[in-house]
Formats: sequence, C-alpha cells, structure tokens
Amino acid sequence: MKEEITKILTMVQEGKLDSNEATELIQALKEKDSTPATVKGSNYLDKMLKIRVLSEEGDKVNVNLPLRLIKVALKTGLSIASAIPESAKYVKDINVLDVELILEAIENELSGQIVDIETEKGEKVSVVIE
Repeated sequence: MKEEITKILTMVQEGKLDSNEATELIQALKEKDSTPATVKGSNYLDKMLKIRVLSEEGDKVNVNLPLRLIKVALKTGLSIASAIPESAKYVKDINVLDVELILEAIENELSGQIVDIETEKGEKVSVVIE
C-alpha cells in the first residue's frame, strides 16, 4: 500500500490530482487494506475494471483498475484522467451516462463485459469487470 500512496502523492506534486482527490484515493486504499476477505477468499471489490480502447489510428489503450479505486475515482469525476495530457483526448467525449452505467454495474456486482462500443470510424471501446 505504501507504493500506491507514494504514487498518489507524486501525482499531487505534479498537479495531476488535488488534495481532495488524493485523500479519497488514499482512503479507498486503506479501506481495501482493512476489509476482510469473504468466506470464499474473494471480494467483489477486489476485481478489476478493464478498459480497452482501439482508435482508428491504431492507438491502443489498456487500463486495469481495481473496482474499489475506480468507484472512488468515478465519483470524483473524470478530472483525474482529463488532467493527464496523454489520456485527455480519450476522456473528453465520455458521457456522464457511461460513468453512471459503470457505477451501477459495480453497485450491482456485475461481472463480464458491461460496455462494448464500435464507432463508425472503427474506434472500439470495451469495459469489462473481471
């Protein structure tokens, strides 16, 4: 957990996160660390939200995020991703309904593919919970 907190603090220093966003992310990490595992040894919030984007230019984006952290990040908005120049172009067109759909999927403990989009230009976006 120390490594993740160090990364969050570095993002604050670089101006990619403000102190409120950093506090929420650190709190989520602490909650994850103190949450006991279920009887099966696996907790739904320990799963990953996997986002895959393939642009018409051939750019590929693969992001794997723990559900526990993504739940907090989505609630704080897309400002984190928007602040990172490399990802800003990918998040500028994300619809609030898409974010609400992902949050609803997490709240209902859904697994598998929850978003599958292919644009007329051939761009593909896939969001999977595994």
